Amino acid sequence: MTSQTTQLAAQVGAQLAATRSLHPTQKWLTAFMDTQKSTTPLPALTQTASFRLLSSDITTSLAADPSYCLPPDIHNVEVKERRLRGPIVLQLLGIEDMSKSRWEQVEAIEALERGEGKKGREIIRVTGTEEDDDSGANVGKCGGPHKLSLQDARGTRAFGIELKNIGGVGLGMSIGCKMVLKDAVVARGVILMEPASTTILGGKIEAWHKSWKENRKTELKAAIEASERSTR
Repeated sequence: MTSQTTQLAAQVGAQLAATRSLHPTQKWLTAFMDTQKSTTPLPALTQTASFRLLSSDITTSLAADPSYCLPPDIHNVEVKERRLRGPIVLQLLGIEDMSKSRWEQVEAIEALERGEGKKGREIIRVTGTEEDDDSGANVGKCGGPHKLSLQDARGTRAFGIELKNIGGVGLGMSIGCKMVLKDAVVARGVILMEPASTTILGGKIEAWHKSWKENRKTELKAAIEASERSTR
């Protein structure tokens, strides 16, 4: 990169860190800048970079600095309670509504496949605008609490439990959706998620989302069938 492009890349990185807590690797940032025009205004570059990062696998795009990641021993159940100062960016690998039965979860997934959501008790058709919402979670916002399977930039995985309703968290979330934790409590290996400590950034990894929907529905139906056989 030229000195001008290098300076611009540093500015983009600084903006991403300051506004969205995203810390791309130098390799990712260099590759991104190689696809952009040097005359593009900084705000436009930052917005494009943010969109691409939210659609990426953060284990390959974000810096795995310890200060931006989960503790290596987060699964240690002997630790009664600890606080994650953060900010830590995580991506969603899976989600479960703990208030719904298996059949209700299957029905919710199938409703999403038909492009339907719920507003109160009314079934509504989700429009293209709603589907493109930046939160990555346009339907299924009610219900809960939810259990989330999460992953950081280093590849460490952990479960999070929604203690209070968090806007944007629900069965309609896109797999690969990014979120930021700050001052979150971890109790015996489980992240306790609340609105004050959780910010949904949005994003989606299409291949992961499709695979999860297909596999999740199959797993739920298999569990239902197994349960029915055991009661006969």
